[in-house]
Amino acid sequence: MSNQKSAQKSDRWKRNLLVFLGGQTVSSLGSMIVGYAVMWHLTVETGSAAVLTLSVAAGMLPQAVVSVFGGVWADRHSRKLLIIGADSAIAVATLVLALLMLSGVGDLWMIFVAMAVRSALAGIQGPAVNAMLPQIVPAEHLMRVNGAQQTIQSGMMLFAPAVAAAVYASTGIVAVFFIDVVTAVAGVLLLLLVPVARMVRSTEPVSYFGDLLAGVRYVRGNASVRWVMGLVAVVMFMAGAPAHLTPLMITRSFGDEVWMLSVNELFWSVGMVVGGALMAVFGPKVKRRVRLMVAASVGVGVLVIGLGVSTDFWVFSVAGLVICILFQTLLVPAATVLQEQVEDSMRGRVFGFYGIVMSVSMPVSMIVFGPLADRFAVESVMVLAGVLLLGCLVGMLALGSARRSLATVDAAAS
Repeated sequence: MSNQKSAQKSDRWKRNLLVFLGGQTVSSLGSMIVGYAVMWHLTVETGSAAVLTLSVAAGMLPQAVVSVFGGVWADRHSRKLLIIGADSAIAVATLVLALLMLSGVGDLWMIFVAMAVRSALAGIQGPAVNAMLPQIVPAEHLMRVNGAQQTIQSGMMLFAPAVAAAVYASTGIVAVFFIDVVTAVAGVLLLLLVPVARMVRSTEPVSYFGDLLAGVRYVRGNASVRWVMGLVAVVMFMAGAPAHLTPLMITRSFGDEVWMLSVNELFWSVGMVVGGALMAVFGPKVKRRVRLMVAASVGVGVLVIGLGVSTDFWVFSVAGLVICILFQTLLVPAATVLQEQVEDSMRGRVFGFYGIVMSVSMPVSMIVFGPLADRFAVESVMVLAGVLLLGCLVGMLALGSARRSLATVDAAAS
């Protein structure tokens, strides 16, 4: 009888996880389709790089700012309801924009406002999703689930542009917005079917800003968490610009044929899918997770240098694919470590800060390295970024406090 109950419990969390991931996948797919379609719509309608820059800012900066506050809410309120509320509000904002455009009102500022609202709501949703996952997944399966989730997200990056292109080309931008409304509603309905245990705080809630300061103190005082987040930040910052500058290097060094640019994008996307799948299958077997993360980080640095010195297009493309595999080998264990080792009552705030790291690192990297690529050879910029990454890693690991803190993470996982 006890074995039967245990099997039923095992099946229950798996069913809940499938429903949860299904809802998040459907909702994320709609958001990705909108993102691609809006970018193309603005390009077609304006042909302005400044407009595209503003759209990127509107789509990313609010999320980075709101994430830290979203983390506090995720520790004070029902994470399930926060996700449902954010998805519902995104659907409403998108529906309003679609109806306005149907009525003939389609000013650019309205699109920017809608994208900013969606981004801000994603800043609420993101920490809640990452913090809630350990509430429905047993700790021993978190690495596998995180790997599977990253595989799904990366797979959608291959699928979403094709869907966005087909719908936008045949029916226009408004139809894309309606698709996003439908996918958001579907995500909400599926999440309603997932039971989530009530979160128990170890301390009584204080004021909102008191909770926020407590989160800051926790991250600052928890050396293991701080160094794991720092490792991710360094890699994403130093490798962010090279990842976005590969099309520029291709056109300058290998040729401006469209198929080359397509192959480059395909290889990077496939690398993310393969990396997530590898972590889902083999990640749970790795006990020394920090060593794996450090090795992946070093590998990224070496291969970013390799991008800069490549003289063959196919070698260049394969290097990009492997870099993406290594990205997942860093990011999946990092998220798992934070989910496992941060207590439930503080997890939302930690993932709020982690969301800022993930949202800000790559754009800031482009701000720093992008202009250099206009003044110097792209190859030189990539070599510089790779050398700086390796230098930062050596400097970090030369610190005894960093080595001890990261070793503590590995010891806890063993």
